[in-house]
Amino acid sequence: MTKIIGIDLGTTNSAMAIVEGGTPKILENAEGVRTTPSMVAFSKSGERLVGLLAKRQAVTNPRNTIFSVKRLIGRKFTDSEVRRDKALLPYEIKEGANGGVEVKINEKWYRPEEVSAMILGKLKADAEAKTGEKIEEAIITVPAYFDDSQRQATKAAGEIAGFKVRRIINEPTAAALAYGLNKKKNEKIVVYDFGGGTFDLSVLEIGDDTIEVRATGGDTHLGGDDIDQKVIEYIAAEYKKESGIDVTKDVLALQRLKEAAEKAKHELSSAIETEINIPFITSDASGPRHLLMKFARAKLEELVRDYLDKSFEITKSVVDESGFKMNEIDEIVLVGGQTRMPAILSGIKNLFGKDPNLSINPDEVVAIGAAVQGGILQGDVKDVLLLDVTPLSLGIETMGGVMTRIIDKNTTVPVSRSQIFSTAADNQTSVEVHVLQGEREMAEANKTLGRFILDGIPPAPRGMPQVEVTFDIDANGILSVKAKDKATNKEQSIRIEASTGLSKEEIERMKRDAELHAEDDKKKKDLVEARNRADALIYTAEKSLKDAGDKIGEDIKKEVTEKIDAIKKIKDTGSIEEIHSAEQALSQTLQKIGEAMYKNQPGPAQEETKSSDEKSAQGDAKDADFKEGGEQENK
Repeated sequence: MTKIIGIDLGTTNSAMAIVEGGTPKILENAEGVRTTPSMVAFSKSGERLVGLLAKRQAVTNPRNTIFSVKRLIGRKFTDSEVRRDKALLPYEIKEGANGGVEVKINEKWYRPEEVSAMILGKLKADAEAKTGEKIEEAIITVPAYFDDSQRQATKAAGEIAGFKVRRIINEPTAAALAYGLNKKKNEKIVVYDFGGGTFDLSVLEIGDDTIEVRATGGDTHLGGDDIDQKVIEYIAAEYKKESGIDVTKDVLALQRLKEAAEKAKHELSSAIETEINIPFITSDASGPRHLLMKFARAKLEELVRDYLDKSFEITKSVVDESGFKMNEIDEIVLVGGQTRMPAILSGIKNLFGKDPNLSINPDEVVAIGAAVQGGILQGDVKDVLLLDVTPLSLGIETMGGVMTRIIDKNTTVPVSRSQIFSTAADNQTSVEVHVLQGEREMAEANKTLGRFILDGIPPAPRGMPQVEVTFDIDANGILSVKAKDKATNKEQSIRIEASTGLSKEEIERMKRDAELHAEDDKKKKDLVEARNRADALIYTAEKSLKDAGDKIGEDIKKEVTEKIDAIKKIKDTGSIEEIHSAEQALSQTLQKIGEAMYKNQPGPAQEETKSSDEKSAQGDAKDADFKEGGEQENK
């Protein structure tokens, strides 16, 4: 049976894990690192770079380097959060044909699902290389507060990357699974998840074989990225005061500022003060200008106090919704690198009267929990009943523009609920079902998930027909709605697809594109490797010629030189096959140098003239292993 991989698809970084022998373990990526930057870029030559390679060139190629795409996935372009991000991102975004978001890389427009699929595709390839097995099934995590369209879009990204997505699970629930694995006692825990782009807070009860989510809440636009942005704005404002130059107008300078802000933030988790030093950040009439300033932890905490307070307010509210008191919580589990911030650690201690649990790596806990869920589905891990909840209320619009709830927030999923409605006018033969998600009383203030028409209702006075509306949420938190006329049993149903969502045909097309791109990437990589091998062979050949000197004939020297010139001419423009052919020709000619050198070695007659001392020394010599191409093996 093939393994099911657990993936934490993060805003800033992603991680992956599998279960082996009943124990979850993090898989390193191709670069040997346990987390992968959630970044995608295209170089000027058209080569696609994902993860660390994309991050390394972000400063010099900001317009073609996509990061924080999770903040855009499943959203409408008109969402206020998207409009806010548009002003801050160095890359271009626009409204897509279906009202969603598209991002621009190298003059081509991509859906956020496609960019996320590129990140997932790298994780898939790296996992397969690491395990030596095909991995085709995945558990992918999302913030608990992701709505239906964001979940659908994440699932689509997984499918484009070539996965069968077995389950979409909430990040705090995954963290609780990782924490609760093999725990013997019953506990009430809080998962405080401050990620790169989102904040989630969940209260869970862990038993011997159950993990039950009691309440969840959060903000899908509050995270480490927002803290970085505050630091960037502060540094830019201070520099403008000092120099009169606004570096935010320069895309390259802004990207360098972003890196410096992130680095300073990390350093202030352990230091009281750090130095921000960006040489040659810009220039004016007087020449190059540099940025050098001190930045204190106290100033960072002052800048982001509102964000931290907001997370603490959500924490208090969700614990209250769970029915528990703050002092009844046994453990606070931290998720996300941002939770290393001292102000967060002290704030949590003040809230709960105890230190948070620091036994699990906050960067890895979600991926480990996702792998545990995969292990449960495979039968590799003891079956745990996972009782998750829906983060937001669901309902329909009724007379007067009111939202009537059918499923309340924090209802355990999977769940199915029905309610009877009637017509608002005499002889009405159809009804429009307007499906909503949110907590506001009026329909227009909540998010529209979809609309559909149930027609064929027999004419009757208003209030007489009975229309049963059923909401069904599956284990992924994805919604289906149906409406049935009780008199005729006529039924109309839809699986809610986000208005920005992808059809099955679009997903299949993008999946094929991704596979084709993977083939192109492999060809480019193979060509680079062929050129590198050619360079190495040229170096070896030139060194062999130099070392041989006058010990070989002019005819051999001429032949080797011609073959070296031939491979030099073709290596930068030729195909893999042409380079390989030139390599073989040079390698064969190089053998002639070896043969000529051996012919020039002393023969038996010369051997007899050696002194007894030489013979004695030779007698003490041991056999040695010689490696091709020199005296020692290069690794």
